[in-house]
Amino acid sequence: MNSGSEPVGEVAVVVGATGAFGTAIVSRLRTAGLGIVAVGRNAGALNALAATCPGLLPCPADISSDTAINAIAAVLPGPVRMVVHGPGLMVAGGILAAPPSAMAEAVNIKVGGLLRLVRAVDARLAPAARLVAIGGHYGFEPSAYAAAAGVANAALANVMRQLSLAYGPRGVTAHLIAPGPADTERLRRVAADRAALRSVSTEAVLAEMKAESSIGVFTTPEQVAWAVTLLLAPEADAMTGSTLMLDAGRRRGLP
Repeated sequence: MNSGSEPVGEVAVVVGATGAFGTAIVSRLRTAGLGIVAVGRNAGALNALAATCPGLLPCPADISSDTAINAIAAVLPGPVRMVVHGPGLMVAGGILAAPPSAMAEAVNIKVGGLLRLVRAVDARLAPAARLVAIGGHYGFEPSAYAAAAGVANAALANVMRQLSLAYGPRGVTAHLIAPGPADTERLRRVAADRAALRSVSTEAVLAEMKAESSIGVFTTPEQVAWAVTLLLAPEADAMTGSTLMLDAGRRRGLP
């Protein structure tokens, strides 16, 4: 049940709306005038977000399951202007230790979840709608310490290219946003995992990760939210199938 007023007009469907990135994205999209359908597994967290965000409609659903398709489709209140797929992944460890099942589950959540989301909204997509996925720079700059994220985000980049080709004739565009490490609780868990492998402090690993940026910073959730709303502009049509790298200069290779 929505604690605020229900969305009116065009909406954005946001998977991962209660996370660090998701809450910043929801705030920006509401300011841009879109209603929000917030998708997540934790109904309590969704209802708490709805209580602070008029125009948000909670949609409890598990994006890792095909049941999410009907669950999302059933609550759409209007034409869909944008979907944002940004679910979090568990910290699975490095390539030598990560369980293969965790790697498969990461791909299911990132890629399978995106496809479930797109199929749920397909019939309601507005003209010039945007399909947006939040990936990560490890999909382009592999690390031995982030196995699941690297594999899942690399696969996500390929799928976004495919979606740009499939939806292009309808005027719908597909975009991948690839942030670098962001200063969130999840980053601290990743850093702690690396630190345990090397018998060093979490703070030492965080300092090393920050130094990987050419400007010595982490990406912020607010910067990711800015990039999402940037894609609402009609000029963003020319970017379909491409990746916005918000990695603060971490990528060393050429595209």
